[in-house]
Amino acid sequence: MAENRASAYGEGVPCWVDAQLPDVEAGKRFYGELFGWTFRDAYGSTVWAHLDGEPVAALAHKADGRLPTVWTVYFSTPDADDISRRVLAAGGQVVTAPLPVGDGLGATVLATDPEGAVFGLWQPGSHPGFGRRHEPGAFSWAQLYARDTAAVNAFYGHLFHDALFGPDAEPDFGRAPVADVFPAEMPPHFVVHFGVRDCEAALGTVQRLGGRVQAGPFEASYGTVAVVTDDQGASFALLER
Repeated sequence: MAENRASAYGEGVPCWVDAQLPDVEAGKRFYGELFGWTFRDAYGSTVWAHLDGEPVAALAHKADGRLPTVWTVYFSTPDADDISRRVLAAGGQVVTAPLPVGDGLGATVLATDPEGAVFGLWQPGSHPGFGRRHEPGAFSWAQLYARDTAAVNAFYGHLFHDALFGPDAEPDFGRAPVADVFPAEMPPHFVVHFGVRDCEAALGTVQRLGGRVQAGPFEASYGTVAVVTDDQGASFALLER
């Protein structure tokens, strides 16, 4: 489903994703071939990935080699300061306080839930978020793998109630036990899912490009899923609806 870039994302709706990579040029080659993305410089060392001319993700240079090579999902918020306070009050942590991005693009926060899973928050300025989603080559789902699903349901349900449980909610965000897919010792974490037309064919492309398969393919309530890593070690998932 293509969507107009001007669409507003309500609080708690996944609105953006980025990858922190050691080598952005290598990331452009990998994801450009896998998803058909083209790239434009955005700000600093960050590039935006475009699908059919609309922004769908960012690739950023990892400034510190000790930081993880990872995809992060960002949830929309109208007020980054307010939601930061609510994260703390609900038992989460704020890793980076609200930080302006680019020239009025918006403000970003990195936070963790009570189990330590990292997620982002985005207060839009001129950049509302995804220009396309819910289609091949674009964001389609965010899955949190947690140890205590009841606890994280309470945390996110409090933080993002309308997006998850409101009368018009169409959530792109699920929660499941870590052990459903990963070894039990795996820390709680989010997995960003990108749509593909054919999961098996996309897996072949991932492996040909130097990535590897972590889990799957397996059937989930929201489609056929395979969890993979790119050629630099960033994990994400392929989702065939």
